[in-house]
Amino acid sequence: MPSQKWWWSDELFEMHGFAPGEVVPTTALMLAHKHPDDLARVEDVLADVTSTGAPFSCTHRIIDARGRTRVLGVVGQGDVDGVSGQVTRVVGYFMDLTEAQEALVQEQATRAINASAERRATIEQAKGALMVVYGLDDDEAFEILRHHSSITNEPVRDLAARLLGSFVGGPAGTFPSREDLDHFFETPRQARQGRSAR
Repeated sequence: MPSQKWWWSDELFEMHGFAPGEVVPTTALMLAHKHPDDLARVEDVLADVTSTGAPFSCTHRIIDARGRTRVLGVVGQGDVDGVSGQVTRVVGYFMDLTEAQEALVQEQATRAINASAERRATIEQAKGALMVVYGLDDDEAFEILRHHSSITNEPVRDLAARLLGSFVGGPAGTFPSREDLDHFFETPRQARQGRSAR
């Protein structure tokens, strides 16, 4: 800390897009590579450890010398002089979490896409039933679902799932009748779910 001298392992140079020893590591160089949206948080962590020496961990993004955004995790702590109470050195480890983070983001995106496709499929099936039974076009069938969802105060996808679920239990291979659909849309939702008393 007194000399403000840094030492980086070869791997840390490479994480920042440099060949080992290509540049002289400094606080300014390190902070210059932090992602703008993460810079203030990293500065706060650095200020805290250099003043208190307390152990820390931080995950943040950097933009390396080649312009690539990488996700790094860092853990460390300061060495405190027993006499003066001053932080004399900060030691830590950086981990490149980029690939793990990308895999996590991809997995989350895939789950969201699959869930969206399932919701769309449910709505499309419910619309199909309305189109066949009532002789409606696509837009008219969706408008019935949308209108009724506003009455029952539930998302269209939930209404569609409930509509399809109301067909379960009928004779195998049969399609809902006009009376079935009329009953579904005319019967108050609260009554179908059962009554309660206060």
